[in-house]
Formats: sequence, structure tokens, C-alpha cells
Amino acid sequence: MTQPMTLAEKILAAKVGRDVVRPGELLEVPVDWVLAHEITTPVAIRMLEERDMDRVWNPERVVAVPDHTVPAKDIASARLYQRLKAWVQKHGIKHWYDVGRGGIAHTVFEASGLPAPGEVVVSGDSHTPNAGALGMFATGVGSTDLAGAIYAGTFWLKVPETLRIDLVGELQPGVYAKDIILEVIRRIGDDGARSMAMEWGGPGMATLSMEERFTLTNMAVEAGGMTGIVAADDVTQAYLREKGTPEERWRIFEPDPDAHYAERIEVNLSELEPVVAFPNRPGNGHPISDARGIRIDQAYLGSCTNGRISDLRIAANILRGRRIADHVRMIVVPATQAIYKQALREGLIEVFVEAGATVSYPSCGACLGMHTGVLGPDDVCISSTNRNFTGRMGHPSAQIYLASPAVVAASAVAGEITDPREFLTETATQLSA
Repeated sequence: MTQPMTLAEKILAAKVGRDVVRPGELLEVPVDWVLAHEITTPVAIRMLEERDMDRVWNPERVVAVPDHTVPAKDIASARLYQRLKAWVQKHGIKHWYDVGRGGIAHTVFEASGLPAPGEVVVSGDSHTPNAGALGMFATGVGSTDLAGAIYAGTFWLKVPETLRIDLVGELQPGVYAKDIILEVIRRIGDDGARSMAMEWGGPGMATLSMEERFTLTNMAVEAGGMTGIVAADDVTQAYLREKGTPEERWRIFEPDPDAHYAERIEVNLSELEPVVAFPNRPGNGHPISDARGIRIDQAYLGSCTNGRISDLRIAANILRGRRIADHVRMIVVPATQAIYKQALREGLIEVFVEAGATVSYPSCGACLGMHTGVLGPDDVCISSTNRNFTGRMGHPSAQIYLASPAVVAASAVAGEITDPREFLTETATQLSA
């Protein structure tokens, strides 16, 4: 009789042609995709060139997206971009999303129609688990492992233990997926899922859209996780059909009911309130009531975590007909060019501009302190990004509070960290008047 397995174990077992794999086993895992960007990939390219190993195992299975500092902010950034583009052209990389046609790599990849359930993707970027929401094994690796994957199409992996997160209930108005993941990290700590797979499930999962699920898996690394993963259910499959992913490539796995988990936790979505992560750790979560009244200098809406069209809609609904506080600057960064275009069609960009925000080109931007909104000394920022480490978005003395797009927008208007449910109540009262 086959031993029960978690979702991650089942995917890995299938990839290596085994009936069973167990946590702690060292595997050489074939990859289906390598996701490349201009910061870490040039390091891997150099490693290969220095060893006369400059080849790509399958140019049709590499997705290259310059995203961290584009358009280039300085000469060093321009050189990194040139390096990636020259490599792409030399090796005939098929899936190249250049400046003006891409955005943030993870968000481009998720919506490209390329990834499929049961597949494996690696990238030299820690937020690669984003793609795990599609029922695939997605993980970030170092530049050495990235070089090996580019050259051979495989990488070495120790099978992770799995943390199971069961969702029950349904989110209330003004509470979002970002609040779920911040609450989980608050409970288990910044290393509570160290080197684990974070498997999401439970009846509450059916109430979450794909965009909300991407937010959950995206931040696995903020809890120390190797990956985040969700079984491909009806919601996933509808999304894949919409994006044009060929069904013959789907390999849909479910965790066994009696699979062994290192730990299980339950989150009741119906009882959840907005959560704000205080400086300087994503795990330093507090209820919104603890954060109310903290004066801010900057409100930042964007990143691979919360720069999707649903995030922009949430913020625009709060900002429509209102103005950003005089002492606050708000920066909006759609995650991809396609999202930017959709926001234009829906009039969201106009809402942001009328409210006094500035809208920037799709990129990682200020999320990692490289571009478009870097914080100065003692700045206080409310941000929809994924990390608030010291110096993450700019000067070491700056303070970063992580929250949902709704909290970011409400705080931008109020000039201080604010519960977005107050704005929803105010809007409802106006509509009923």
C-alpha cells in the first residue's frame, strides 16, 4: 500500500519517477521552468561562462523578465539589463518579456498561460513560491543552483516537511488575503515554517480568488518557508482555462487525507480583522487597532504580493472622490503592463491621479529599496509589499508597516494608519442617504 503524502511530496515524487518521497530525502529534481530576471540571473550566467558551460538546457523553458530596476535607474542597472538581454538573444530564449511588455516576473509568469499544475519552477528570487497557488512546486534558489538548472534542467532539493494551514469561514468586508498571511506569520513567527512547504487548504479556500491565493503563497518565504502551495481546484482550473494553459499539461494532485504534517494550524476567516506588521519584521503583526493614529509620510501600493488588478480596484474604491492627505505621498505601481492597461480601461489610473497619487511603471520598485519611491531618513511608510526589514525600502532609520491595499489607501487619505472598514461604512452610509 502506498504511503500517504502531502501535496508537495506528491509533486516531487512524480517529477523524480518515484511512488513515495519522504521529508529529508535529497533529490535531483527536473525543472519545468526557470524564471530569470536581471539581478540574480547575470550572476548565474557568469558562473557558467567562467566554467565553459555557457548553454541553456531548453530555451523554450526559460522565462526572462527584467523587473527590479526597470527602466534602468543608473548605469549599473542598465548594464545588468543589457547582460540579461544579450544572454536571451544569444541563446534564443523564447519567453522574453522586455521593458514595456512585462512587469514583475512572478506576476507576469502567473498570468502567462505557461505554468501548469504539477510542474516545478525555480528562480533566483525568494518570492518564486508565488506560483505555488497554481498547484505547482515553486521555490527560490541561490545563483549556483540557478546556474545548474539553466545548464542541466535539474536542481538538488531536500524534500521539505509540510506545514498545513486550514482556512475556515469567509472573509468579512474590509479584510483581505494580505491579512490572512500576516496573521499566519504573526502566529508562527518569521521562521515558523523554516525550510517547509506551506500547504493551504480547508473549506475557506474555496471562497478565495486566484489573486488572493497568489498573495498567500507569495509570502511563504517571510515565514521561512521553501514554498507555498495550493491544490488546483475548480477556481484554479477556471483561471488556467482563462489564461490558455493547455489541459494536456495539467497534472493535478491532492494531498492524502492521512498525510503526515509537521504542524497544522487553522485560521477562521470570519473572525479575522485587518492586520498590520510593525517594523522591522513581517511576523510583528498587530490588529489594526494597535496601529491607528501612526502618522505616515508615504503610502506604497504595489509589488508581486499586492500589485494585481484586484488590489488596485480595492484601493481605488477607497480613493474615489477623496484626496490623499497633504503631508503624504502615495505611489501606485501596477505589477505588470497588462494590469496597467486594465487599470486604464477601468478608469482606476484616473482615480489615483485625481486623488493625488503618482503612478509608476510596472517593476519591483521601492519594495527592495532600488527604485521608484525609496525611503529617506526617518520616513514612515505603510506598504502593501512583503518585507519591512531595516533598510529594506531605503534608509535604515525609515519605518515600514506592512498591510493590505485597503489599509494603504485608507491611511493615505487619513494621513495616519487607519482601519479601512471605516471608509467602507462611510461609503455605505453615503449611498443609502
